[in-house]
Amino acid sequence: MLVSAEPSVESVFRARTIIAPDGTIEGYASLFGAIDQARDMVMPGAFSASLSRRGVRRIPMLFQHDPAEPVGIWLDLREDARGLYARGRLIPDVMRARELLALLRAGASDGLSIGFKTVKGRVDPRSRVRKLIEVDLWEISLVTFPLLAGARVHAVKESGAPFRPRLSFARTRAESEWRHVCGAGDAAPAARLRRVRRYCHAAAL
Repeated sequence: MLVSAEPSVESVFRARTIIAPDGTIEGYASLFGAIDQARDMVMPGAFSASLSRRGVRRIPMLFQHDPAEPVGIWLDLREDARGLYARGRLIPDVMRARELLALLRAGASDGLSIGFKTVKGRVDPRSRVRKLIEVDLWEISLVTFPLLAGARVHAVKESGAPFRPRLSFARTRAESEWRHVCGAGDAAPAARLRRVRRYCHAAAL
């Protein structure tokens, strides 16, 4: 078991962000079972104690993990079967929030990243992946480069467009499969290439 006394910053997912006309955004700040670039994997239930203790309003919405750059408020944070669902609102009176809203709508930026301290975790001796069993969630940021490929705002929600988690899931899986294909080169199995095509097709629907 590892217990970290130092805060760490991690991102866990890549759903694009949904944005409503009033600046409300939706997405997943973390995905359970996904391995990020730091080889960390958040386990189901990791956020529950922290969310109960702090409450939604005590978890800031920041820009690039900068405590001097609050850009909005979180309205709903909860765990579901997929990960840490997040819904919040950018504050239009804040200049940085207006800039972010424009970038999100243009698709130029959509990353989500969590700032936390590890309370309980363990490293798998074979894979060297650190499984995060409990974390103290400090903040959630809108970022340019999330550690986890799947941690993103889902899409720009214009004029009441529906939230489409299936599209986000398909896109994430397609990107994951393609990274494996690129790493394998000519030795990539045909089955993996078929999965890439299938997920790309689903994301385009």
